[in-house]
Amino acid sequence: MAGLGDIVQKAFYLGIGLASYAAEKAGSNLAELKVQAQKLADEMVARGEMTAEEARKYVDDMVQQAQQPIPEAGKSEQPKEPRLIEIVVEDEESQKPEPENIDALRQQVQTLQDELRKLKRDG
Repeated sequence: MAGLGDIVQKAFYLGIGLASYAAEKAGSNLAELKVQAQKLADEMVARGEMTAEEARKYVDDMVQQAQQPIPEAGKSEQPKEPRLIEIVVEDEESQKPEPENIDALRQQVQTLQDELRKLKRDG
């Protein structure tokens, strides 16, 4: 059986490996983002929709935004304004069933009760 020291050492190496892999993956994703942003900026410059200086600034902004840490779910920022809550109050008249429907509802209930009794007898 492996000793506690071996398990701790393997866990440590696993953590180092995962951190290394995550850093490598993030670096490649960042490089890919920069390439894609540069292609988009080049197309916009070619169409005359932005200048070369604006394109460079656009790519730099995209890369900088990608490097910003993502806020944790538990530590989300508080909204700047309170959230609006709508309270809907229904009047008593809208909650009462219409007289024509009462008889139909009673008939449905009676039918369902009869069917339930039959199922209990047969089952």
